[in-house]
Amino acid sequence: MKQDATRNAAYTVDCEDYVHVVEFNPFESGDSGNLIAYGGSNYVVIGTCTFQEEEADVDGIQYKTLRTFQHGVRVDGIAWSPETRLDSLPPIIKFCTSAADMKIRLFTSDLQDKNEYKILEGHSDFINGLVFEPKEGQELASVSDDHTCRIWNLEGMQTAHFVLHSPGMSVCWHPEETFKLMVAEKNGTIRFYDLLAQQAILSLESEQMPLMSAHWCLKNTFKVGAVAGNDWLIWDITRSSYPQDKRPVHMDQACLFR
Repeated sequence: MKQDATRNAAYTVDCEDYVHVVEFNPFESGDSGNLIAYGGSNYVVIGTCTFQEEEADVDGIQYKTLRTFQHGVRVDGIAWSPETRLDSLPPIIKFCTSAADMKIRLFTSDLQDKNEYKILEGHSDFINGLVFEPKEGQELASVSDDHTCRIWNLEGMQTAHFVLHSPGMSVCWHPEETFKLMVAEKNGTIRFYDLLAQQAILSLESEQMPLMSAHWCLKNTFKVGAVAGNDWLIWDITRSSYPQDKRPVHMDQACLFR
């Protein structure tokens, strides 16, 4: 592990193949290190990393691969389950992926003998966003170019299905608002759905296309951000359905916002 100044990266970890997607575990896993997953052309790697900013005795970054999962097809997205625990006996690793074959794969592992996955089928086009229900992790939501948002249980059954007006680009499930789901569409609209009533209750407008990515702020449930065209946009949903702030940041179409 080394610091790499030429590419302006703080740290680099050498990987054996192309990396298409990277996702840190946002949940508490019972371990001092940060769980990280990255996916390539036909595999997913799960590892832990600790940074020198977090541990005084670490020089730069300390990275360790826990397991490599064969995937068989290009990995397009990864979402962590809150059920993942490294301090349980045996440990529990649970995550799902979206792939180039338009299927979702739900992986469960104890990092020893148990390494299983279940395929969730239903989308008819590319899947652009995945998220687990953040409290119990017993459901997950996905959005796709097929103009749908679908909610699944861990058995692979669909429990809800929302028809969108354009491709779904991002889906967010907030730990403080677990009965609501935020769905961002490519046409510039972001909608909040009431999962009990199974209907839209609020919408935000970016007035720009294409909207490529949106995110619901973890620290402030009133804040939503997105990128559309070359701009990033920020909403305060208590004030207006239109952006409170926006500015151009990329010369050639922004793709991801967090």
